[in-house]
Amino acid sequence: MPEIKRCYWVEKNSKDPLETKYHDQEWGRPLHDDQKLFEILTLEIFQAGLSWQTILHKRSNFQQAFNHFDYYQIAEYDSKKYQQLLENTGIVRNKLKIKATIKNAQAFLKIRDKFDSFDNYIWHFTKGKIIDHQITDYHQVPTQNTLSQTITKDLKKNHFSFIGPVGIYSFLQSIGIINDHEVTCNFYHPTTID
Repeated sequence: MPEIKRCYWVEKNSKDPLETKYHDQEWGRPLHDDQKLFEILTLEIFQAGLSWQTILHKRSNFQQAFNHFDYYQIAEYDSKKYQQLLENTGIVRNKLKIKATIKNAQAFLKIRDKFDSFDNYIWHFTKGKIIDHQITDYHQVPTQNTLSQTITKDLKKNHFSFIGPVGIYSFLQSIGIINDHEVTCNFYHPTTID
């Protein structure tokens, strides 16, 4: 049976089954479901300053704590719910990130009103196309780019908080707008070249 090749970032942690599963089944695949988009965006915010591995290992706790990322419910969280989240040892208990999640759920709903879905909004930046960087060496992967900077500015203009171009770049990779799978990775699929 031939060996499965994966991107460097997962190969270096190949003993972590959650990270391998995330890479193989989710990362870089075009995502169009609003609730999942909100989940990934929120997890990227909580990941800031931590490892993605840490967040993946707490993901099911986050799903339970945040009503499976139902942005309608999160937008209505009150001070009692906020306090419960601060006391929840299963998640990252960062006051600013929890407040940002509630605020971002409210902003997310406003964008949905304007664009009919967050999916329409986020994919309109590339006119629905995937940017394929055709990575041959993981050192080629930037931490941010012009697209992530543009989207960050626009999200901030639309009242999102605790976001920056590095986190948004990672978000765009996760949801498949940017294809940064290495070309030698078994999970790389050629797409539009930018």
